[in-house]
Amino acid sequence: KKGLVDIVIGTHRILSKDIEPKNLGLLIIDEEQRFGVAHKEKLKKLRTDVDVLTLTATPIPRTLNMSLFGIRDMSVLDEAPLDRLPIQTFVMEYNEEMVREAITRELARGGQVYFVHNRVNDISNVAARVAALVPQARVAFAHGQMNERELEDIMHDFIHGETDVLISTTIIETGHDIPNVNKIIID
Repeated sequence: KKGLVDIVIGTHRILSKDIEPKNLGLLIIDEEQRFGVAHKEKLKKLRTDVDVLTLTATPIPRTLNMSLFGIRDMSVLDEAPLDRLPIQTFVMEYNEEMVREAITRELARGGQVYFVHNRVNDISNVAARVAALVPQARVAFAHGQMNERELEDIMHDFIHGETDVLISTTIIETGHDIPNVNKIIID
């Protein structure tokens, strides 16, 4: 009908040839830096008729350059959400005592912890090591090579507070909003 537009929410899959919204009016792209050149070329074809809103916490140089030269508009969110504490970042050599202390402190305040270890081949060993460091913690591990059901069960347990520490690859970047996770350790 005239005046109505298709609304499509999805992953990169929406760029497949077999998906063709008939009357797309707005395209919102989250995490633009994850789109490859071929994806961006396909998106460029849509831009002639469609308004595009791109979101990213990691602006890619080309997009930033286009914004600075006025080819694209840019808005910056520089205020944290209400009641959000400022992020504190520490960079240091791996130290098991610091890992133990960080996890213990977070558990004492009722929080949960992400521990990112991006090597699938030894992630179970890392999980065992963390479990030994903090025996009172319920530790699990997850990675993208697990079968879908197993991964789903692990994430369900973590989201519902049945796991304290999740040792994981970067698959945790896929948009889980778990307010109880206030600490991330990146190995």
